[in-house]
Amino acid sequence: MASNGYGVLPITSRTNTNGDIEQQPLLNSNDEASKSTRWRENLMTDVRRDWADLVLLACYIITGMLDSASISTWGSFVSMQTGNTVYFGLGIAAPHESTRWIKSGTSLGCFCIGSVFFSSLHRMFSPSPKRRWVLCASFVIQMLFVAGAAAILTFGPQSDSESRKEAIDWPVLVPIALIAFQSCGQAIASRALKYNALTSVVLTSIYCDLFSDAALLAPHNPERNRRVGAPVLLLIGAVLGGLLARSAVGTAGVLWTAAGLKLLVVVSWLLWPAEKGQ
Repeated sequence: MASNGYGVLPITSRTNTNGDIEQQPLLNSNDEASKSTRWRENLMTDVRRDWADLVLLACYIITGMLDSASISTWGSFVSMQTGNTVYFGLGIAAPHESTRWIKSGTSLGCFCIGSVFFSSLHRMFSPSPKRRWVLCASFVIQMLFVAGAAAILTFGPQSDSESRKEAIDWPVLVPIALIAFQSCGQAIASRALKYNALTSVVLTSIYCDLFSDAALLAPHNPERNRRVGAPVLLLIGAVLGGLLARSAVGTAGVLWTAAGLKLLVVVSWLLWPAEKGQ
């Protein structure tokens, strides 16, 4: 054993080429501590905004999958709340014609509550809304909520698709509430990164801004490119969600896939470059 003035260090012995015994401190614990410190410092940095719109655009695929599966299964949206507002209004006008307005109202209310939650997460727990750990935590929570909804559909009470469209019991309302609550997390992330148009829950304003752009046909127009990418990617997600929901994996498979994509977003934020100077 050897002392460094602060305590005793364990040592190992090995024989060198001359037959002498060399002694070397074990530094594994120091290396592990250093890695842990680097990880903590990395989580406390702000993610670089450059090209972060690619991650937000990928979220449109998730939105398309979730909404298409939700519409085909329950008859209500879980992300696009404009449609739910219309359904809710129709239900108030004729409450006995369908139960869709109850599911739409549940989705709309939980989306609003989720907006308060995720915006508070970005504002209250960090001096910067772009803090890496905040973005990772936000998407981990989103992933867990989608996975929770998927688990209910996978392991909860089973019913045929026609029954689910009119049912308003907990195996229907709870998954809707969970998915709607987390959906706004993507929109809040777009605000945090200053890509306000890429909320992944609205397309009408994007269509308007796209086709009213005076530089629509300009060779270099990043805003135009984002506005084109958003609806195209959402359409791709909607097609995938519809196909999967009608396949053997069903709506539960769509939700598990969406949860997996959320996990990939978390990994993306973990590996994303930090702001310069940090």
